[in-house]
Amino acid sequence: MRADAEYRSIPRMALINAERFSDDLAVIDGDVQLCFRDIGDGLIGVARSLLARGVEPGDRIALWAPNSATWITTALGILATGARLVPLNTRFKGTEAAYILAKSQARTLFCANGFLGLDYVGMLRGADPTVAALRDTVLLDGDAGEGTSSWGEFLAAGKGVDEAAVRARVEAIGADDGSDVLFTSGTTGHPKGVMLRHGTSLRCYEILNRTYGLGRGDRILIITPFFHCFGYKAGWMLALMAGATSVPVAAFDAGDALRMIEELRITHTGGAPTMYWSLLDHPTRPQRDLSSLRLAIASAAYVPAELVQRMRHELGVHPITGYGLTEAHAIVSVSQPDDPPELVAEWSGHLIEDTEARVVDDTGLDVPLGQRGELLLRGFQLMDGYYDDRDATAAAIDADGWLHTGDVAYMNADRYVKICDRKKDMFIVGGFNVAPAEVEGLLLEWDQVAACAVVGIPDRMWGEVGVAFVVAASPGLTPEDVMAWATEHMAKYKVPRRVLIVDALPLNATGKILKGDLRAMLEPQPDKVP
Repeated sequence: MRADAEYRSIPRMALINAERFSDDLAVIDGDVQLCFRDIGDGLIGVARSLLARGVEPGDRIALWAPNSATWITTALGILATGARLVPLNTRFKGTEAAYILAKSQARTLFCANGFLGLDYVGMLRGADPTVAALRDTVLLDGDAGEGTSSWGEFLAAGKGVDEAAVRARVEAIGADDGSDVLFTSGTTGHPKGVMLRHGTSLRCYEILNRTYGLGRGDRILIITPFFHCFGYKAGWMLALMAGATSVPVAAFDAGDALRMIEELRITHTGGAPTMYWSLLDHPTRPQRDLSSLRLAIASAAYVPAELVQRMRHELGVHPITGYGLTEAHAIVSVSQPDDPPELVAEWSGHLIEDTEARVVDDTGLDVPLGQRGELLLRGFQLMDGYYDDRDATAAAIDADGWLHTGDVAYMNADRYVKICDRKKDMFIVGGFNVAPAEVEGLLLEWDQVAACAVVGIPDRMWGEVGVAFVVAASPGLTPEDVMAWATEHMAKYKVPRRVLIVDALPLNATGKILKGDLRAMLEPQPDKVP
């Protein structure tokens, strides 16, 4: 039986497997160890308290915290009420978080203050004290400040709610009901909330697991963040479904990760190429016993063949690649279990079942097989749309049901896909999507910047990084000034790695910035012939 039919919803899956795998270890989070039964109990406790607060199906509830055992049980409790989970990027600053909380109309916010030295609540109040979720904020750890509830106070408030009420809510959730609103960067300058579903999430990652092979007794090191499908759905959700143990990592450190792989006998992991380069090049790696590690997903539009070979020969793993975007539940194609290394390195995987794909030119006509064009998708995994944004939804999914990905790709006769570029301006830094328009908008909020443009360029470590071309509003502005301001006002991965102060930006006749000309300024020029 397919996972969407068997379980119907993510919290129902967790409750069923709390009985099926009962005393098996479900999560190792430092000194915290939870068995599957504990996960079920934690889910029930969070949901009871949310029902006591009056949460209704369809409400949006935000979770702003690093990877942890508590993140998992909190997310499951939110989903169990029929509410939609809205995860927030832990690198967000106040303005970025306030936008998403307001756009999603989140009624409640769970957050862990102090991660990376950040005062989440303070930043949020400083950015927009009118955000509704500030009136119902729960701290996952530490003492409650003014206007917030502590974790203990929150859980205590639900003790009067019958467990049967929670189970009834869970049973009422259908496979086609909404589970999450995951905000993803676009090219319009503001993130858009992608609406995903319970049953589709379960089915998609059951398909992934035919290649990944995560099973009972395995242990998955989850370095990718839970606010992303990779850490959430391909991470702890899949582990709960498969009977495996999740080992969440709040902040990546290559040395610590190598130690955990050895000491905890990790069998599976996943991450961006950046992570694997760091593991491979770490000075302690040759001394570590990594023999337990069997499979590893390398997620990026471009995975160098050198990296695939080094993962096989130096980490001893079977590398897996694939392609996905949040608008398609983050899975479109995945490499197959018997794919040779060169196929893994050169392609972005095989289209998953019940997925149609077209490659079209700028006029919307199909190009011949093997030629490049924009990738269009149609299938069961497409999103329900962007939350509270019909225009953006209509622009993304046409009247015939095709999702216009904005990614440039080509296919072969065996339904393998190769992602080779992005039609949109968006670029990816160490696994994080960055919309140039959003970074530009933030920089333009500073009165020292008169105009700016941001482009992405290739980078061996991070995949891509941003370069900002800035027109100063007054003399004396330096690249260091711009980078310091950006570091203070935006998530680190959005901060341009290089800043160029220019007199003017190149424009076409209609006033559009010629980003191709900007990129050309960064490319090495051929030596002149004397």
